[in-house]
Amino acid sequence: MSNEPNSNATTPEFALPACFMHEVDPGYMGLSASNDRPTDTAKWRAAERQRLIAERLALSQDERQSASGLIAKGLDQLVPDVSGKAISLYWPFRGEPDLREWMADVTPRGGTCLLPLVAGKGQPLVFRAWKAGDKLERGVWNIPYPAEGPEIIPDIVIAPLVGFDPAFYRLGYGGGYYDRTLAAHPGTPLVIGVGYQQQAIATIHPQAHDIPMQAIVTEREIRTRASPAG
Repeated sequence: MSNEPNSNATTPEFALPACFMHEVDPGYMGLSASNDRPTDTAKWRAAERQRLIAERLALSQDERQSASGLIAKGLDQLVPDVSGKAISLYWPFRGEPDLREWMADVTPRGGTCLLPLVAGKGQPLVFRAWKAGDKLERGVWNIPYPAEGPEIIPDIVIAPLVGFDPAFYRLGYGGGYYDRTLAAHPGTPLVIGVGYQQQAIATIHPQAHDIPMQAIVTEREIRTRASPAG
């Protein structure tokens, strides 16, 4: 993608922290970890996660803003018409791409913006419709979620990436909510990972529970995974 983001655009002022913070590994958040001993893969992922987040945070605000604008343009190319679609999004956390303008524009364009909430430990996420101005309540780890409104199954899931590999597997924050939610989904949503090109790695060492994404959008490219023949 070669177009530069609109430097005159303003970011909507919403008081909503990261919607995917419930995904964060308890140890990463300074909380007590589970009694399960991590495998070698889990240890590797934890170290890689820490490295990638540090590199992401090292980007300047201008670099992140420019990249976020290009990623938003990539989403418009990948999903040019959001009308009639329920789209799960997130709030930027620890240097993640800031797509708040794109998110705020979903409702005016005829789509339904969804925000996730934790239904319970070890349970898939629940998604409720949300738009600017809707009442919010505080949930797990003090994360706001829509206080009212219908629970809706997303047609499109846009998820931030800590890392990603050529096989379209996503390295997240370690809580497992992402894969658990997709495994419980009754249909086949379009799953789009968004992140910076520097987050590309050779492999995340996928495990049996890991579910690949259908597409990845960075500031430099749009990757799409071919559907299996059938």
